[in-house]
Amino acid sequence: MIRLIYNLLWPIGLLLFLPSYLAKMFRRGGYRKNFGQRLGFYSTEYRQRLHGKNLTWIHAVSVGEVVIALKLAEQLRALQPDLKCVLTTTTTTGHALAQKRAPDWMDVLYAPLDFWPVMRRAFRVIAPQRIILIEAEVWPNLVAEATRRKTPIILANARLSPRSERRFRRYKIFVGPIFRRLDLVCVPILEDAERWKNLGATPSQIHVVGNIKYDVFNQSILSGAARRFIETAIDATQPILLGGSTHRGEEKILADVFCALRSEFPNLFLVLAPRHVERVKEVESELRQRNLRAIRRSAAEKPAQLPDCLLIDTTGELPDWYNIAMIVFIGKSLTAHGGQNPVEAISARKPVIFGPHMENFAGLANQLIAEGGALCVQNSQELMEQSRRLLRNSAEREELATNALRVIQPHREAAVRTATLIEKISASRSP
Repeated sequence: MIRLIYNLLWPIGLLLFLPSYLAKMFRRGGYRKNFGQRLGFYSTEYRQRLHGKNLTWIHAVSVGEVVIALKLAEQLRALQPDLKCVLTTTTTTGHALAQKRAPDWMDVLYAPLDFWPVMRRAFRVIAPQRIILIEAEVWPNLVAEATRRKTPIILANARLSPRSERRFRRYKIFVGPIFRRLDLVCVPILEDAERWKNLGATPSQIHVVGNIKYDVFNQSILSGAARRFIETAIDATQPILLGGSTHRGEEKILADVFCALRSEFPNLFLVLAPRHVERVKEVESELRQRNLRAIRRSAAEKPAQLPDCLLIDTTGELPDWYNIAMIVFIGKSLTAHGGQNPVEAISARKPVIFGPHMENFAGLANQLIAEGGALCVQNSQELMEQSRRLLRNSAEREELATNALRVIQPHREAAVRTATLIEKISASRSP
């Protein structure tokens, strides 16, 4: 009855959200490509390629979840060398990254909308042997169709914030039966396990394995692009302030901080990586207003003149560029809410600074601050003061980086532990 109501209301919800969805489609430009996949329609090429392959279907929403999915898939492939996967994504940025990084044994598609006829069509083509959902992507029709087909459903890296738990609790009568159908729930920390239990997930299926998103241990090896940039565009000894995954307003603050610091550090260099690459022109305008010479990553191989700033206008390369930084500011934490993942910068042994809004990573952020592994600033003035202090003090930079690495150490090999549990569940469900 609950799912019937859901499917009756679904078209109404689609009509309500359609205007904003269409606006996003035209603004970002990539939503029209392969749009039929979102409705469960696939080309003959895909239908032939996917037919009869005993596929593992992994679903990841956007860039962060795609990174987790690819890492987990690699570990599953190590345990099952003939593994074939379909990776579905929701956003165009996630899809682009998945296509760029996916190995040849993985097909990348857009996720079907969770409407009963759409999901049925998708299942007929993909016909998965198991489904792995990254984080909290549990959809009623997807779960129902998988249950009908007796397909194991695994929730990987199932982090759940207190805010999300409160939201789900309001609808526990609806979501509880869905969560109880999950065959395996792999959670990052014990608190997540308790939250999933409170929402109706079966306690025996919940396992604490660590956070795959934090299972990043960079070897500090420069990528070819970063190395060439250092060799051709800047002096390798220049101190670099990097803003990672920044949101609107943060580039302006970083540019102002950068200009103020140059009086004391004249060879300071600025790298900005906007979270949404379609905002690059807007960021360039901010920099021009300050008479700063900026160059895009896509044009950085042969700069016409030595720039003051580098703008990362590509997707999926940010971890490589962390290696050249001296200080990293974590975006979406000062003028926006939620925060971005600081672990890739930490794994590159870089000191990190973030604003007060790290809600998406609240547990990690609080632990980093408590154990001297990061600096939290409240405004642009504090960002400038803390950046100045770190630029002056190499010992403090090293101490922050070392303390931060100690905080994320327990999450090492979370992907391996998750993959091992998935294989056990799959083996137990095999005929």
